[in-house]
Amino acid sequence: MIRTFNVIIEKDSDGFYVSTVPALHGCHSQAKSLDELLIRTKEVIELCLEVENYTQESNEFIGIQACAEY
Repeated sequence: MIRTFNVIIEKDSDGFYVSTVPALHGCHSQAKSLDELLIRTKEVIELCLEVENYTQESNEFIGIQACAEY
């Protein structure tokens, strides 16, 4: 069975790309390139699925909104 996960990708102050998988607690990775990040993110998803008793959540992705810092 193929599962699909939403992944948030950001770039940190050191130039690393950082991925977060909101549906999997503690599922994060980082890399210098987006290609490497995708590989690492797939690997960490597999590891998280092995450790967690994962059941698919019914959360629907709506979008991303940036908010100004006040």
